Amino acid sequence: MFQARSIRHCKTCGGAAEYRVPADDNRERAVCGACGAIHYENPLNVVGTLPVWRDQVLLCRRAIEPRYGLWTLPAGFMELGETTEEGALRETTEEAGARVTLQGLFSVLNVVRVGQVHFFYRAELHDTDFAPGIESLEVQLFREDEIPWDELAFRTVRETLRCYFADRARGAFGLHCGDIA
Repeated sequence: MFQARSIRHCKTCGGAAEYRVPADDNRERAVCGACGAIHYENPLNVVGTLPVWRDQVLLCRRAIEPRYGLWTLPAGFMELGETTEEGALRETTEEAGARVTLQGLFSVLNVVRVGQVHFFYRAELHDTDFAPGIESLEVQLFREDEIPWDELAFRTVRETLRCYFADRARGAFGLHCGDIA
């Protein structure tokens, strides 16, 4: 089980934090030894889209670590003050310069070992006027038989694409939830 232990100092008073089980709790938390403030560490949300143009999906080749040079769907960390939908749209614009209309939440994948939850929305591209953003080396449309499966950056992307093509073949799209071990 993933267990964060990155808080060393209290965010309230700057005192030293120690990990222990607070009263009325059932798991270790970072607790300030000086003021008693409890600091919670929670999973990060990754939000993105699966942009589609006719029978093709849009992928981005990463220009940043981790997984530099590999292909991914446009996605990234959700920011405070935005919804999952707003974050997915922002990431699609930032990484692929693409304009899309969201078609519903498609996959929710827990990546417990790194403390993340990935949310991907199906999205329809408005047009083929897109370009790589600062975090992408290139962006390209792929048909199912052209997907660079061995060059995908993340298992969440691979699972989302596999579910998409299976649903498309069936003629019905559902919501896919799962865990990436």
